[in-house]
Amino acid sequence: HKDAYQVILDGVKGGAKEKRLAAQFIPKFFKHFPELADSAINAQLDLCEDEDVSIRRQAIKELPQFATGDNLPRVADILTQLLQSDDSAEFNLVNNALLSIFKMDAKGTLGGLFSQILQGEDIVRERAIKFLSTKLKTLPEEVMTKEVEEFILTESKKVLEDVTGEEFVLFMKILSGLKSLQTVSGRQQLVELVAEQADLEQTFNPSDTDCVDRLLQCTRQAVPLFSKNVHSTKFVTYFCEHVLPNLSSLTTLVEGLDIQLEVLKLLAEMSSFCGDMEKLESNLKKLFDKLLEYMPLPPEEAENGENAGNEEPKLQFSYVECLLYSFHQLGRKLPDFLTAKLNAEKLKDFKIRLQYFARGLQVYIRQLRLALQGKTGEALKTEENKIKVVALKITNNINVLIKDLFHIPPSYKSTVTLSWKPVQKADASQKRASEDTTSSSPPKKPSAGPKRDARQIYNPPSGKYSSNLGSFSYEQRGGFRGGRGRGWGGRGNRSRGRIY
Repeated sequence: HKDAYQVILDGVKGGAKEKRLAAQFIPKFFKHFPELADSAINAQLDLCEDEDVSIRRQAIKELPQFATGDNLPRVADILTQLLQSDDSAEFNLVNNALLSIFKMDAKGTLGGLFSQILQGEDIVRERAIKFLSTKLKTLPEEVMTKEVEEFILTESKKVLEDVTGEEFVLFMKILSGLKSLQTVSGRQQLVELVAEQADLEQTFNPSDTDCVDRLLQCTRQAVPLFSKNVHSTKFVTYFCEHVLPNLSSLTTLVEGLDIQLEVLKLLAEMSSFCGDMEKLESNLKKLFDKLLEYMPLPPEEAENGENAGNEEPKLQFSYVECLLYSFHQLGRKLPDFLTAKLNAEKLKDFKIRLQYFARGLQVYIRQLRLALQGKTGEALKTEENKIKVVALKITNNINVLIKDLFHIPPSYKSTVTLSWKPVQKADASQKRASEDTTSSSPPKKPSAGPKRDARQIYNPPSGKYSSNLGSFSYEQRGGFRGGRGRGWGGRGNRSRGRIY
């Protein structure tokens, strides 16, 4: 019968009818002729690249039948290369074929996928990563064993030595979805991976957009991982020591992004999960100095009690909420900072600033409450009222924190939910944002992709503020590591070539 099978194999060189028959019968009798395995696989591959789309589809559909024993990694490798197809039906067949061999041997299939991610064409690499990020979570537990997850982590670490910003985000999505990394030690491992990618040992260059964007991309990936058991200390320290002093000179290529507010929001979110910090007093001082920049002194009054020609200082509520919250969180660790570490003159100056800010705050809170009074449901969904609702959250938060600092001695007991975060029930206040299902607004999904919360900057009645309520999408590509030439422009797509 070997000769008869060889005739079927030779059918791939015939016309359309012969090829269709070959596409069905080569896999059907494949297991009976192990000595012709290589020839059979190569013949089927020829059919997978046929000009006739129906023959290609038939050949791809049958590929899993060749995935036996030592042949499986090779079939996985071939199917991964076929992900570059632009024909949607063909592309879906490749996806289904990969999923079916995944259930036969997950590690073998992953071997083929990672081999192409590390060495394949750009388009194949891109689609293989996307396949992993969307399909792994659909596989049952009996397929995704602990051993398989460990293999994914090991191989991912190799890929992460040289990735673009977009690829890094996708790999964090893949890894943070693994069951074995849901534990405290697993989350800690992920935070260390992100810290390594962020290169927190390097000197920070605020005018280097690559450097700034990489730090922000990495920090965004780390934030959902922090909890009371997985600390943000390393990141908070880096932000206080290197980023805050350079806040005003930060640069970014992302259009419409308030980079300073973005940094302050990230710092505020991380500050609640900061552990013991080595240079706490020095970093608290940096934070305090930055806060003072946004807490103006009242304008001097002339002898007749009127403003002496000076303009009313601009109150930056969004910035102050972030800085005050971060100071309040870290201040808990050194409660005598304001009383023992500052001289009396500085403390008096700070109290005057707080008092002036609080006065302005009360005016805006009254105006906002009046504007929103009696409004419910649909009326609150207009753009203007959405901004006012957020503005009220911001101003109320600042009000609560200022009251705490006015205590003698200053208190750090109040808790507030940052204005851009979902409101959490008291018993869930320490949960990670990625696990928050207790909010009164719709649950926030885990921050796995590059999109962030809508950037909302308070626009008070006087019109002193810019408002930016658009949905913010951060999708710059980043050359995180050198070596394969994947910079911010991404990887060039080379022509489709058979590397089977």
